[in-house]
Amino acid sequence: MAERLTPTLTLAQARRIAIAAQGLDRARPALVTGGALLRTVERLSLFQIDSVNVVARAHYLPAFARLGGYDRALLDRLAWGPRRARRLFEYWAHEASLLPLDLHPLLRWRMAAADRGESGWGSLRAYAGERRSEAMALRDRIGRDGPLAASDIEQRSGAGGWWTWSDAKRALEWLFWAGHLTTATRRGSFERVYDLTERVIPPAVLALPTPSPAAARRALVERAARALGIATEPCLRDYFRLSPGQSQAAVAALVADGVLIPACVPGWSEHAYLHRDARRPRRVNARALLAPFDPLVWERTRAERLFGFRYRLEIYTPAAKRVHGYYVLPFLLGDRLRARVDLKADRAAGRLLVRQVTLEPDAPGETMRELDAELDVMAGWLGLPGTSRA
Repeated sequence: MAERLTPTLTLAQARRIAIAAQGLDRARPALVTGGALLRTVERLSLFQIDSVNVVARAHYLPAFARLGGYDRALLDRLAWGPRRARRLFEYWAHEASLLPLDLHPLLRWRMAAADRGESGWGSLRAYAGERRSEAMALRDRIGRDGPLAASDIEQRSGAGGWWTWSDAKRALEWLFWAGHLTTATRRGSFERVYDLTERVIPPAVLALPTPSPAAARRALVERAARALGIATEPCLRDYFRLSPGQSQAAVAALVADGVLIPACVPGWSEHAYLHRDARRPRRVNARALLAPFDPLVWERTRAERLFGFRYRLEIYTPAAKRVHGYYVLPFLLGDRLRARVDLKADRAAGRLLVRQVTLEPDAPGETMRELDAELDVMAGWLGLPGTSRA
C-alpha cells in the first residue's frame, strides 16, 4: 500500500477551507425556507444555546451570519414546535446546544454515563446514586402531570418535603443529562420546560440503533471535522467536548480510514487534519457578523491561529477594563476578520446600537462601508428601524 503524502497548505488556504466548510462563502438565499435553515444546522451539527440576549439569543445568530434575514419562528418551530414538525433537540454537545435529530443516537453514550453518575456536573451526580429515587419520583410526576419547569415545582421545606427550588433544578438537570427528560419548549423568559423524552423525540429517532461509544465518538469527530474543514485534534475534540483520550482514538481511526488527512500548515505548532471532502476554494467573498458562540470563532486559539485575531468575550470584565466592549461580534470580510463591533439591540428606542467599532490593523478601505451594510441587514432582521452610534 502506497504511503500517503502529507499535504502542505498555506495559512490562506487553511482560512478559506475553514470558511467554506462553515458555509460562510455561499451566496445568501433571497428567501430562507425551513429546509434551508435545517441544512445550515446540519452543516454545523449544532447551534450553541446561551442565555445572553444583548443582540439576539445565541442560537439565532449563526443562521443569520450564513443566511441573512430569516424568520426566527422557523427555528423555533424546528426546535420547539409540534412533535411532527420537530427536527432539532436540545442536549449537551458544545455546551447546551440545539442539534439535528440524527445526532441523538450518537450522544446516548453520554446520557448513559450521566445515568451512571460518571459525567455531568458534580453537583448532579448524587441523583444517579443515593438521591436517584427523588429524581425518578420527579420524572414520574412529569409523566403523570405533564411538562414542568423548575419554577413550577412548589417550594417545600421542613421534614416532610424533598424539594427546594435548587434541589428541583438539580434533579431536573440530571434527568436531562441522563436522557430521561428533554426540553418540551422554552417559555418567554427562555426557561426550559421539561417532558419525558419519549413524548418529545419522534419514535423513529428513538428506534434508531445505538452505536458503541467508540463508534459514536468517531462519528462525532467526523461531524466536527466536516464542519471545520481543517483543524487540530484539540479543536476537533472541543466541538463536542470530548476527552483527550476519546478524541485521539477517534482521530486515529478516522485517519486510518482515510476520512481525515494529516496536513501541515506552516507556523502551526500542532498537526492539522483535513476532512477528505473539504472544499478548497481559491478565494472566498464572505461577509458576516459572527456571534461570540459561532463555531468559526468559539475556539479562541483556533481563531487566533487562523486569523491572527485574539478574541475574548468581555462580558464579565469590569467596564473600565474592557478593551473592545461588552458584547463584541467579529466581522468577517473576504477571508479575514477585519473588525470587531460592540452591539446592543436597543428595543425600546427601536435601534441597533453600535457602541464601539475596532478595525484590525490590516482592514482594507472598504471595511466600514461593508460593515455598515451588514449592520443594516442585521437591524432589519431584528425588526429595528435602523442603527445608531453610541
